[in-house]
Amino acid sequence: MNTAEKIYREACHLPEPLAQEVLDFIGYIEIKYGLRDPQAEELKSAQAQAMSHVWDNPEEEVWNGL
Repeated sequence: MNTAEKIYREACHLPEPLAQEVLDFIGYIEIKYGLRDPQAEELKSAQAQAMSHVWDNPEEEVWNGL
């Protein structure tokens, strides 16, 4: 079992708020080590609120698992 699989197994047992905190920390590590573009992440966050009515509606639920 590799490290990512171990992290997944541990995260599955966490309550949702703590799992989100782990996910946020992974994002921080990715930005810190240049694995993710911080400006692109800021743009994603900025558009999330404006697009939530498009992305989060009952008709679009079919796409959530993909």
